[in-house]
Amino acid sequence: MVRLRCSDYGFECDFVAEGEVEGVIDSFGSHTEAKHGIDYSRESLMQFIVRQKG
Repeated sequence: MVRLRCSDYGFECDFVAEGEVEGVIDSFGSHTEAKHGIDYSRESLMQFIVRQKG
């Protein structure tokens, strides 16, 4: 299970995406594009996840 939080990436936002990798990538990516105007690539979001585990 993985978790991405907006607050971990400089946003003043309580959004958290948690679950399996693909679902988190979809959820977090959709949220950041819709609410923050940032369209992260799937590869960028995967890097966020990899760095957390490192």
